Amino acid sequence: MNSANTLLSIHNLEIDYPSRDGLGRVTAVKGLNLILEQGEIGCLLGSSGCGKSTVLRAICGFEPIKSGKIYLRDNLVSSETVHIPPNQRRVGMVFQDFALFPHLNVLENIAFGLQHLPSQQRTSLAMEWLKRVSLADKADSYPHELSGGQQQRVALARAMAPEPDLILLDEPFSSLDIELRERLASDMREILKANNITALLVTHDQYEAFAIADKIGVMTEGKVVQWDVPYELYHKPANRYVADFIGRGIFIKGIVQPGNKVKIELGELELDHHHGAEIGQKVGQEVDVLLRADDIQHDDNSPMQAEVVRKTFRGADFLYTLRLASGIEIFAFVPSHHDHAIGEKIGIHLVADHVVTFNA
Repeated sequence: MNSANTLLSIHNLEIDYPSRDGLGRVTAVKGLNLILEQGEIGCLLGSSGCGKSTVLRAICGFEPIKSGKIYLRDNLVSSETVHIPPNQRRVGMVFQDFALFPHLNVLENIAFGLQHLPSQQRTSLAMEWLKRVSLADKADSYPHELSGGQQQRVALARAMAPEPDLILLDEPFSSLDIELRERLASDMREILKANNITALLVTHDQYEAFAIADKIGVMTEGKVVQWDVPYELYHKPANRYVADFIGRGIFIKGIVQPGNKVKIELGELELDHHHGAEIGQKVGQEVDVLLRADDIQHDDNSPMQAEVVRKTFRGADFLYTLRLASGIEIFAFVPSHHDHAIGEKIGIHLVADHVVTFNA
C-alpha cells in the first residue's frame, strides 16, 4: 500500500525489446519494484547493461513496457494497456551529455522549457533558477564557455524550471573528471534538497550513489535486489551479490563458534545477530565472512603479520593489498604516513563491528 506521500511507485515492471538477430526478444527489466517518496533522492546502481537506464526511459514514457505498472502520485502512467505521453507526465530529464543547446546562452537554455509562459515571466523564472544553482553571473555565457560542472548545473536548472514532479538523471557525472564527481554529487544533492525536489538517478559508481542518494537500489539482470538506505546496503547486504558489489571486500572462510562468534584466520569476531539468526548458522558450520578494507587496522604492535603485495596511494591513505600466512589476500586502508614497501610485513588486527556472513 502506498502512502499519501508516495511520488513514484513501480510494481512488477517487465520490459523487453527485439533481439539483434530479429528472431526473438530480450528481457531488459524483470519483476522490478520500487517506491520513492516526495522529496527523496533515489538511485539505481548497477553495472553496465543491468537495465537501469531502461527503467528511467520507461518512467519518462520513452519506453513502452511489457507488463507491470508505473504510478506517478496516484496516476497510472504505464501498464500493458496504458501509456501516457512523456509531455503529460510532469517528469524532467537530465541526460548523460547534458544536451544543452550550443546556439543559446545559459539563460535561454533554461527558459527553453517555459514556452507556455509570457516572455517576461519566462525570463524572470529562468533567472530565478540560475540563482538557485549559483550561476546568476553566467546568464549571458554559452555552454562551450562553461566548465563541465557548470554545464551540469545549467542542465539541472533547465530540468527543474518547469517544476516537474520528478527529475530523472541518467549517469549525470559520467562525462566529468573522477575527482570532480563526488563533490558535484554533493552539490547536486544540496540543490535538490533545498528545493524539495524528488529525483531518481542511475549510475554505475557507488561513491556517487552514496554522495547523493537517500535510497539506493542495487540492480543486476533487470531486477532491484536490494532497495535500501546506503548504511544498510553497506552493513546489511541482502545477498552475496550486494555484499560483493558495495564496498571493496573479499570473502574469507570462517567457522561458527559457541557464543555467537565466528573464527577466521585473523581471529574471532562477534556475529552480527541479524545475520547469524537470519540464515540459521550452527556451531561448527563453515561460512564465508565478508572482510572490507575498513575492517582491518594497521597495528605495529600486533603479532598478526601480513605481507604488502600491492598498494594504491589515495592521498590521506593507502589501499594496501595484504597477503596472509595462508596465501589469502585482503584489503586494508592505512594512513599514508605509514608508507611500507612491497614485500614488507606489517602488523594488523581486526576492527570489524558489523560482521557480514553467508553460508559457504
